[in-house]
Amino acid sequence: QVQVVESGGGLVQPGGSLRLSCAASGSVFIIYAMGWYYQAPGKQRELVATITSGGKTALSDSVKGRFTISRDNANTVYLQMNNLKPEDTAVYYCYLDAEGIWDSGSRYRGQSWGQGTQVTVSS
Repeated sequence: QVQVVESGGGLVQPGGSLRLSCAASGSVFIIYAMGWYYQAPGKQRELVATITSGGKTALSDSVKGRFTISRDNANTVYLQMNNLKPEDTAVYYCYLDAEGIWDSGSRYRGQSWGQGTQVTVSS
């Protein structure tokens, strides 16, 4: 079945950098898009960046010029975060839109989230 696993969060000082990774594994046949969302305490989950199978990217205005999303050929997506600010502090969730075999044992196009990774920007 399809699984999404994130890594790379942590504590960093303002102006610092972090790189998040997200790997889609299991019975994944076609990836349509992957991306990152974040959720700060008391707020709704918001889009950070997405990348399609064709390599088209989209970034939130709040991170343009600081964050970069990329993907390798092995179903892994990366979020390079530079010049981090305290307002970037949140739990970051990886998002997957893919055709695969899901928990039901059936093959179809579905979406899934990773477990989330904490990013804290503080001095």
